[in-house]
Amino acid sequence: MKKNIFQLILILFFASLCLGGFLLAKHLLQLPFRPTNDTLHKEGAAMTLDFLIPGGAYLDNKVTIGEVIKIRLKKTSSPFEKVLQPLSDLIPPRYRYLGDILLFFFWTLTFLTFFRVFTFMGYGRALRVSLFLGGVTYYFMPDFSPGSGEDILFVGFPLLIILFRFYLIRRKRAKKNDQ
Repeated sequence: MKKNIFQLILILFFASLCLGGFLLAKHLLQLPFRPTNDTLHKEGAAMTLDFLIPGGAYLDNKVTIGEVIKIRLKKTSSPFEKVLQPLSDLIPPRYRYLGDILLFFFWTLTFLTFFRVFTFMGYGRALRVSLFLGGVTYYFMPDFSPGSGEDILFVGFPLLIILFRFYLIRRKRAKKNDQ
């Protein structure tokens, strides 16, 4: 009984912490950008909002921090992406996605080979970990289709497999303890 109450208190604490963080972030994103940045400069703050200012964009006094972030994220920041995007548009989408999948499986196979040769991991665990690490490597390496849509997919899918496996093991142990 005490364990359940303690877990409930922890869940409520973490939920209130998440809610407080969400409300604080929402409030901060609604602050006006220029007066807030000027105040930070006057007080000599260690971090100012200058890094958020997008090049070539005029910011008046009514623009909020959230709007500046949206403007900043819309623009491609990497010169590599600016060069790669026109070249990538020449390749038909079907072949571009096939190249992305093959690149992901190349990194996965590389990690799988490493884990099976140099560790004592079983095939299942090595496959799950190598799928995840292949996705993370794919996320940070240049690929055939600029953007982060398929990058998140290649990281999220193996993560879902790992979490589903973790859930199955926990459920199996709970059934075993109940008997």
